[in-house]
Amino acid sequence: MNEALVRATIPQDLVKVLGVEPRTDSQAEAFTRSFLKNGIQPNSRTDLNSMLSHKAVVLGYARPKKDKSKTKSKRAKGLNARQKRAMKIFHIKPEHQRYELFLPLHELWRQYIIDLCNGLKPSCSPQFVQQKLLKADFHGAILTVIRSKCPSHVGTTGILVQEFKHIFKIITKEDRLKVIPKRNSVFAVEVNGFVSHIYGSRFEQRASERSAKKFKTRGTIDL
Repeated sequence: MNEALVRATIPQDLVKVLGVEPRTDSQAEAFTRSFLKNGIQPNSRTDLNSMLSHKAVVLGYARPKKDKSKTKSKRAKGLNARQKRAMKIFHIKPEHQRYELFLPLHELWRQYIIDLCNGLKPSCSPQFVQQKLLKADFHGAILTVIRSKCPSHVGTTGILVQEFKHIFKIITKEDRLKVIPKRNSVFAVEVNGFVSHIYGSRFEQRASERSAKKFKTRGTIDL
């Protein structure tokens, strides 16, 4: 605010309307001293002259209100499981359920596993490869069900296109999408002649959770 406006005198036409009368400097000083003296506690050591000379007198203060719109978190909230199902995010359209469409994904997975296992050389021990496969992502792998509580699943072979916590979704050479439960099922996966068995009951986790999990070292590892 401009200091000149603060010190400006009240216009004459507003004096009667506001019910105020102009005061001289001496009258204003006397009023200020009297006002401060009444506000100071009797036993206070505060010097009135020091207060008038060196300290600002705050007659009123109102804390500015915070803009609530700015305090809201800017982090976008993800969709929950129900919303994802309603939007069919994980739904594979029938025209996309073709084995040949996922063959490039399988080739990428093979190269990923070979790089992960340091080239899958003959010198690599089975325990080393199994440890790597425990945390690997299997999207694109060709899985074969070799044992299952459901006999109709045994012998099913296809490319893994989706992995969830409790199920594998694979596409067969007959262009059929099969949903295989992990529990009570054993899968075989082959990479460059190396065949490993995956025990689905121990894979009941999402791929992202499995990659971060610490597995205990054992003499033999049942995948």
